[in-house]
Amino acid sequence: MSAEQRALLRLINWLSPSLPTGGYSYSHGLEMAVAEGHVADREGLQNWLGDILTLGSGWNDAVMLAETWRTAGRHGDCRPLARLAEAMAGGAERHLETMAQGQAFMRAVQAWHRDLPGGLDRNCPLPIAVGAVAGVDKVPLLATATGYLNAFVSNLVQAAQRLMPLGQQGGVEVLAGLEPVILSTASQALDSTLNDLGGIAVQADRMSLTHEQQLVRIFRT
Repeated sequence: MSAEQRALLRLINWLSPSLPTGGYSYSHGLEMAVAEGHVADREGLQNWLGDILTLGSGWNDAVMLAETWRTAGRHGDCRPLARLAEAMAGGAERHLETMAQGQAFMRAVQAWHRDLPGGLDRNCPLPIAVGAVAGVDKVPLLATATGYLNAFVSNLVQAAQRLMPLGQQGGVEVLAGLEPVILSTASQALDSTLNDLGGIAVQADRMSLTHEQQLVRIFRT
């Protein structure tokens, strides 16, 4: 097996739903968005997720992942990036989502890495965890960012299938429709710096905050 094949196989395993990160437990505020009628059909879901990818937390995750990948690849200290990513969580539930999944990811990848990269410990946001491990293992950045964003969207589509009359075919159509957005966002992240952090997906952020007050909930966020 070549180094390139091994890197690709590891990336597939790390971002597989079978990796015990518990991503199925989180809706990223989508549960509240559906409850309030902001997302009601397949087109609305695709637009909602597309905005998160390009204008919200999806973009910021991609920027943080790319910076961590570069830092870990040159054996730098990733802890300041972890602190920044944690501070950027826009509310208690977003903080729970990124930290809990990051901790679970770090536990799981110890099957490959006993010593965690970049001076990190298990208490680490998810994009930092993925970027650091992929950077040390020299998994190509474009593939890493694309896979990360695709996994992020796939988890939310699965959440939507439980929250609204979307169905399996509708979920597949949303994933297919978002392919160009995922690829474009991942490509832009390659040349990004921390100066490119920021977002205007205000409604998505508001749904995440108000989800804490939702009386009947399926998801943790």
